[in-house]
Amino acid sequence: MAAAAALEAVAPTGALWGLVQDFVMGQQEGPADQVAADVKSGSYTVLQVVEALGSSLENPEPRTRARGIQLLSQVDRHTVYSIITNFMRTREEELKGLGADFTFGFIQVMDGEKDPRNLLVAFHIVHDLISRDYSLGPFVEELFEVTSCYFPIDFTPPPNDPHGIQREDLILSLRAVLASTPRFAEFLLPLLIEKVDSEILSAKLDSLQTLNACCSVYGQKELKDFLPSLWASVRREVFQTASERVEAEGLAALHSLTACLSRSVLRADAEDLLDSFLSNILQDCRHHLCEPDMKLVWPSAKLLQAAAGASARACDHITSNVLPLLLEQFHKHSQSNQRRTILEMILGFLKLQQKWSCEDKDERPLSGFKDQLCSLVFMALTDPNTQLQLVGIRTLTVLGAQPGLLSSGDLELAVGHLYRLSFLEEESQSCRVAALEASGTLATLYPLAFSSHLVPKLAEELCLGESDLARGDGPTKHSQHLCCLQALSAVSTHPSLVKETLPLLLQHLCQMNKGNMAAGPNEVIAVCQSLQQVAEKCQLDPESCWYFHQTAIPCLLALAVQASMPGKEHSVLRKVLLEDEVLAAMVSVIGTATTHLSPDLAAQSVTRIVPLFLDGNISFLPENSFPCRFQPFQDGSSGQRRLVALLMAFVCSLPRNVEIPQLNQLMRELLELSCCDSCPFSSTAAAKCFAGLLNKHPAGQQLDEFLQLAVDKVEAGLGSGPCRTQAFTLLLWVTKALLLRYHPLSSCLTDRLMGLLSDPELGPAAADGFSLLMSDCTDVLTRAGHAEVRIMFRQRFFTDNVPALVQGFHAAPQDVKPNYLKGLSHVLNRLPKPVLLPELPTLLSLLLEALSCPDSVVQLSTLSCLQPLLLEAPQVMSLHIDTLVTKFLNLSSSPSMAVRIAALQCMHALTRLPTPVLLPYKPQVIRALAKPLDDKKRLVRKEAVSARGEWFLLGSPGS
Repeated sequence: MAAAAALEAVAPTGALWGLVQDFVMGQQEGPADQVAADVKSGSYTVLQVVEALGSSLENPEPRTRARGIQLLSQVDRHTVYSIITNFMRTREEELKGLGADFTFGFIQVMDGEKDPRNLLVAFHIVHDLISRDYSLGPFVEELFEVTSCYFPIDFTPPPNDPHGIQREDLILSLRAVLASTPRFAEFLLPLLIEKVDSEILSAKLDSLQTLNACCSVYGQKELKDFLPSLWASVRREVFQTASERVEAEGLAALHSLTACLSRSVLRADAEDLLDSFLSNILQDCRHHLCEPDMKLVWPSAKLLQAAAGASARACDHITSNVLPLLLEQFHKHSQSNQRRTILEMILGFLKLQQKWSCEDKDERPLSGFKDQLCSLVFMALTDPNTQLQLVGIRTLTVLGAQPGLLSSGDLELAVGHLYRLSFLEEESQSCRVAALEASGTLATLYPLAFSSHLVPKLAEELCLGESDLARGDGPTKHSQHLCCLQALSAVSTHPSLVKETLPLLLQHLCQMNKGNMAAGPNEVIAVCQSLQQVAEKCQLDPESCWYFHQTAIPCLLALAVQASMPGKEHSVLRKVLLEDEVLAAMVSVIGTATTHLSPDLAAQSVTRIVPLFLDGNISFLPENSFPCRFQPFQDGSSGQRRLVALLMAFVCSLPRNVEIPQLNQLMRELLELSCCDSCPFSSTAAAKCFAGLLNKHPAGQQLDEFLQLAVDKVEAGLGSGPCRTQAFTLLLWVTKALLLRYHPLSSCLTDRLMGLLSDPELGPAAADGFSLLMSDCTDVLTRAGHAEVRIMFRQRFFTDNVPALVQGFHAAPQDVKPNYLKGLSHVLNRLPKPVLLPELPTLLSLLLEALSCPDSVVQLSTLSCLQPLLLEAPQVMSLHIDTLVTKFLNLSSSPSMAVRIAALQCMHALTRLPTPVLLPYKPQVIRALAKPLDDKKRLVRKEAVSARGEWFLLGSPGS
């Protein structure tokens, strides 16, 4: 009985069969409406309609099949499209066997479709018809018409659309159809030209983008008859449009047209359409390059460069015609601004030539102009106009990158100009930076020229700098000294040059140590910064990396060890070398020089450097005659202990698979020093080094032993005594090391840290500790230094610990609450905003309360957290508008300049909230923001002007 009922439910009824026959065989239209209404009401299913149509859909008579498909298309249409899609996927061979009849039937189905959801499917079906090589027969134009009638797409999705169809979806789907076959070209190109020439911006953009897509499948045959009209339309849009988007799409379309013509294979007797097309472009653009007012110079140059960038042939054709004109115009114009414009255009064409220079060409168009180009560039480099100099530097770089354009004499002149520009005064900073960058690029290509003509000059300048420092000359000489150091590091881009520049820098540092120069921390830090830049450049070449490491690191260690030795007579530099900021600069050099070492070479180095610190083995150091032993861990002087920072820089930058000798002893010594109260710098460096090694250590018994030692040391130190701060610092760094690698003990240590928020002595430091836990470090525990850093550690820390912070805040006494707020604001401020947004409603009240905390660090951190939220969560933030306005305005008068600036930036960001929410506050805010307009600090005044201006415009038309 159940089976019979099921069959009856599926089988078409007699009434349905009669309606189908009346429509298909009787050619009556009324039954189609009746069947559609019955399907919609549920009287029949689509499956029953398909069953009733079965014989009609398989009928050998095309008219009968067409009537059957037409009826099907009028009943719940999306299902029909889905059925067709399924048939095309599973019954492709049978459908192709129907020939063009299937295409014609589908055209009838699609004709007049208005539902966006159905159109998306229909466009995909048409694309498959073409791309899968179904027979279109005589229906190519009909298929084009039934799809192109929707071009350009004009569709705005209704609110709360359950299907989520977007205008861009329809645009891209239709474009894929129109640009899928060259057979549409004769119909499509006139349509595109018509729409580009219309006044509708969206139609222009869509048409140009579609033309761009078509060029990837078209050839000369399809484009030939339409090229003049296409060029005229594109030219007009670039010359006359007020829209940068239309201009950009027009240039892209011209580029694609030229590329298409360049690709096409020519018969021996065929017309070269590329040549004639480019000639038309040149004819319409070149005269604008010569106009005195230079009004259309840039649009013309952009058109020419768009075409030239499409192929090597096009580039050579256009460049050889345009370059003589531009060279002539440069000399005709005497004003620097006009010359700069022309040189920028020349630079554009040179870059295009550089793009195609990799192609094997017998002739290079630039070869005949190289003397004129070099002369013009050198004129620009000596011009007093900074902007012209900048373009000249960029042009020189591009010229030098192309083989054969700079003779040895040109190179000598170029190097001389770059040397001069590298020592420009502070007001020409941009030129100086550009000259240094150009020197580095060209030194890679012409190391011999820079070795012969630049490095000797810099060496001489360095010697003069040493004399000036010895005499204690003024800031100008110090500035030149800095320029010289920067130039040396800039040209260290080739292995042969590194072998010249690195000894110069190290020798300079040694001379400071031996002499009686007035070398302060800034001078030493400048040398270290140059060394670090050289180390960064050496990272790209393994040979240079090892050369730098085995040359620079022993030298730096020797200088530092010498400086740490006790003695009555010390050079000025020896005291300077042990200062915090100088050691930090040396740490950066050593770390940078170590991170890119291969494991084999790193293993060689570690067997020398670790014994230096543990055993005082100084045999590998240059000039290693010291007055006493170096033993930073065995009751060494405070100066020797400070050098543990340099050990940290080395061992914490090693690859993870490098075995460290005497590791057990090293870890115990570091642990002991980390809780020593004699020198905070040394104890912190030891704690960081211990943490860095813990982070990389593989899981196992030894790691567990080290962790137990650390926990015991922390707990003993946190009790009463002189080492509480040092024990806390150790706790903080060990917690971070474990947090980054998701070690289970990190949760226990974080709880311990959270408990210290209530500690009268360590509470504020514990709150700031959350900033360290959430921040990226620069010297240890870095990905560059091979530390184990999980990418989601901040999100995990937030999930695991913020609820406890919130709970602790509510339970804490009033005098402790600021510590919880500070810790919470540090966590939230460094959390990725997509993670924070869902939690915002529950946390916002605490953030607002944090703004009332008297601690300026808490205020600043909270403001930094709130500003992006005003832009990303306006609806939630709008609920607290009264509190936000009041607190931001109060903080705009804070004693802290940083807080005032951040508060004003938040006032600015408030204007992104819904206008109706803000308008009641507009008069109050405008009055209140008048006060910071007179702030004594320029940066505060600047933010006040910006914020007040936005509030003035609030609610005005077009705002």
